[in-house]
Amino acid sequence: MSSPTPYVIHQAEAERLLARIDVPAALRSMFRSLASGQAVQPAQQLVEFPAGGDFINYLGVLAEDGVYGVKTSPYIPGPHGAVVTAWTLLMSMRSGQPLLLCDAHSLTTARTAATTALAVDELAPAGARHLAIIGSGAVARAHLHYVKDLREWQSIRLYSPSLASRSAAARAELQTLDSRLQLCDSQEAAVADAEVILLCTSSAQALLDPLALGRAALITSISTNAPRAHEVPPASLAGMDVYCDYRATTPGAAGEMLLAAETGWSRSSIRGDLPELLSGLAPKPDYQRPVFFRSIGLGLEDMALANALYQLREQDQ
Repeated sequence: MSSPTPYVIHQAEAERLLARIDVPAALRSMFRSLASGQAVQPAQQLVEFPAGGDFINYLGVLAEDGVYGVKTSPYIPGPHGAVVTAWTLLMSMRSGQPLLLCDAHSLTTARTAATTALAVDELAPAGARHLAIIGSGAVARAHLHYVKDLREWQSIRLYSPSLASRSAAARAELQTLDSRLQLCDSQEAAVADAEVILLCTSSAQALLDPLALGRAALITSISTNAPRAHEVPPASLAGMDVYCDYRATTPGAAGEMLLAAETGWSRSSIRGDLPELLSGLAPKPDYQRPVFFRSIGLGLEDMALANALYQLREQDQ
């Protein structure tokens, strides 16, 4: 018997289907499955190419849904910049056959931002009114989309170093994302009085020190897949309440955690991760000091969204 041909979904179709999915709900369900032992999240797998570059495999098993899979994302250096792509393969745990092969670009953007949104919903003070976003690319815009209704924000300020070089039309397009959005000329202006600061950049070096703010705010970070990339100083971890997406894997991949561990910081000081927070098993912060949430991107996040796309595509047949 010949094997069935999996659905192949390219970026444009993935974006159309994603618009019909409650992404935060899909991820919330996944993290709860992880907490209950009905999902498996191995560590990321980094493989270097002999002549430079690498690829990262993000693996995951969703036993309740009967699927497993892998997202593979290469980093291919070139004379005009690196090529970075990502594809997700979803497999059946019942038949062992491939179900879906999907361009994961849009899925990665959505799951990254929605994971941060889950953390903001769980960790941000209930009375938080001022939001800052550092970054202006697709991931930053997705963060705004998923967090804009989580609190009664009175101000939303955005700063990105690239704003100064953007056209008036591009700046105007950003401001259409939310009527409360203000574009700032400096990072200092953007984060002033912000109770929640979302770092949404591809920076490989620290760009904000939470301990220098002079107040206890929630800072979230995604960083990039460059070696030991980080958006906050590693030394700051010891002075913050630290949370992450998954404590079993994040400390082994997050740049600031790897660097901080070399000078005495311990992963045992992490106060909670999303499976624990969403299951009521982790303490919420008391904001006696800054709160830091770090996500690295999990294969299970990719599997959850790939499975949601697969189920939607099945319904449409």
